[in-house]
Amino acid sequence: MADESPLAAHEASPAEVQERVRAERDGAPFLVLRDGEGAQRLVRLEGERLSVGRADTNDVALGWDTEVSRLHAELERIAGEWTIVDDGLSRNGTFVNGTRIAGRTRLRDGDVVRIGRTTLGYRRPEVEDVQETVVAGESLTLADLPPTQRQVLVALARPYKHGEFASPATNQQIADELFLSVDAIKAHLRQLFQRFGIEDLPQNQKRSRLVAEALQRGLVNPRDL
Repeated sequence: MADESPLAAHEASPAEVQERVRAERDGAPFLVLRDGEGAQRLVRLEGERLSVGRADTNDVALGWDTEVSRLHAELERIAGEWTIVDDGLSRNGTFVNGTRIAGRTRLRDGDVVRIGRTTLGYRRPEVEDVQETVVAGESLTLADLPPTQRQVLVALARPYKHGEFASPATNQQIADELFLSVDAIKAHLRQLFQRFGIEDLPQNQKRSRLVAEALQRGLVNPRDL
């Protein structure tokens, strides 16, 4: 069974989602993980090789996790692609998407790596896609949004007011709040995805990305939630 991804929308607060969006726009591959106190950490992958382990001398140090070996694994870039290598360095093994690896495994966008009790989500933003997203919505203002679409945005983001960790409201919750049909909400959301230039994102990322973009651009005021 695959480990739960730290990239999942419900695992992040609005500020953390925005931090990830900024990292994606930067274009460099990065890891998302949570430290021993539950705080989100983003690790930008630079250079050609990074060590991973419990010792503080590692490039990616997981000192809070006692199931991680002092030198556990290595991240290595080959021809522009990041791989993870465990050649028997670790006692408890390294897992990618729930499967223990032996030797080298190439990482793909969205992969989940488990080392000890710590899970790391791998993100490899496509620079071209990120640039298109910025251009598509760079001039979007409140005046560009019909009142109903802004109401849908506010209702979508409302759960973030009630706790540090939240996921966007469901279509049914939005429909109940605005006294509209679920089909109408779906239609408005499709239009919003297009207006923000995120319609090509994976389905499980669109809603949280839409909330993050709306908050970051000031189209939804946290006081309105």
